[in-house]
Amino acid sequence: MTAIEAAQHTGSGSAALEGSSETFLARSGSADTSTDRTQLRPRALRCKLCGAGFAAAPTAICEECLGPLEAIDADVSTLPTRAEISRRAHSIWRYKEWLPFDGEPTLSLDTGFTPLVEAPRIARRLGVARCWIKNDSVSHPSLSFKDRVVASAINAARAFGLDTIGCASTGNLANAVAAQAARAGMESWIFIPDSLERGKVAATQIFGPHLVRVRGNYDDVNRLCSIVADQFGWGIVNVNLRAYYGEGSKTIAFEIVEQLGWTLPTAVVAPMAGGSLISKLERGFREFTEAGLVSGPAPRLYGAQASGCSPIVQMVHDGRDEVRPVVPNTIARSIAIGNPADGRFARKAITQTGGWAAAVSDTELIEGIKILAADTGIFTETAGGATVASALALSREGRFTADDEVVLCITGNGLKTLEPIVETLVDSPVIDAKLREVRALVNAA
Repeated sequence: MTAIEAAQHTGSGSAALEGSSETFLARSGSADTSTDRTQLRPRALRCKLCGAGFAAAPTAICEECLGPLEAIDADVSTLPTRAEISRRAHSIWRYKEWLPFDGEPTLSLDTGFTPLVEAPRIARRLGVARCWIKNDSVSHPSLSFKDRVVASAINAARAFGLDTIGCASTGNLANAVAAQAARAGMESWIFIPDSLERGKVAATQIFGPHLVRVRGNYDDVNRLCSIVADQFGWGIVNVNLRAYYGEGSKTIAFEIVEQLGWTLPTAVVAPMAGGSLISKLERGFREFTEAGLVSGPAPRLYGAQASGCSPIVQMVHDGRDEVRPVVPNTIARSIAIGNPADGRFARKAITQTGGWAAAVSDTELIEGIKILAADTGIFTETAGGATVASALALSREGRFTADDEVVLCITGNGLKTLEPIVETLVDSPVIDAKLREVRALVNAA
């Protein structure tokens, strides 16, 4: 019996989730009975569609309706105050009560709390009062927001006794899993489409994982990993550990609130691949509001995709709940997921908050990368270019007001995707080491 089968065997019985989380934990057999209250214990799970409850385990699919599972909420009686949070280390774990565990994490304790950079020139382009860049292009350790979700997933894997983790990835997740598995001393098996950018491939290989390139697109890779997780008993972070993995994205919302002085922005623009990020942003803002840490209207959420792979944008524009898969055809490979697992939840987050969605061409997103670099000094990858370009498109459509305070979520570093940018840059002049040649350039400029 594999580690996953053992965990599922001991806690796969389903029941309607009733009463407090403690009641369900006790009934499901996953309540902690040890005397060490600091030991990390993943929380029990429930189905996002039918509400059926399950014991904590490395599984992500509801046995009753095949819906996705998520971790149960924190005990509201134990939530910290603003002052208590402010005294903690600057990482995602300063918000540990809202992450899917009880007890103390042991791995990736230094991930999170990336800069929130004010961008007045971008604000002027958008015609809004203020604009900030949530800059996960400098996230630790692998320079994307995927560090957050892997920090959560790898702690779940360790708590479940798994010694090998892996992922299906379009690049950034591969980097994050390889890096965090390496420093945790865990084996990693990483599966990627064979067409990924060389920078992202190299930034995974350097950490020494078992890296497998699969002929096909991300959806082909993801289907393969769903089988791999069952066959080998590994913790595939975005497959059987997905219920714990996705919760890490909420910390972006928590940090935005705290970094804005415990206030809410009026609008947030984020890239969409599988759709999880934007749905978790909505949940993060809602959870801090429900905890009394912040008050006011929820930010309007706006989703960004490349027009060569925009199934969630089409859902929003058409007003439908079902995903119509597409075959990706865009240079923005990190968000090129043709059959997004969380598409319906992304659409719900967008529509419920009064937001919208936009898709931009590859040419427009490259221009978005250049605008962000020139206006803020931040170099982002293609997903960030789609976010900036989509924000500009939304502005032209009149989706923002002059009083808006907007946050753009930049989720990855431009050094990972140099290929589309290099081809558009003008060659620099080459001169002899003589002042007159410099003076000639200055006069010409």
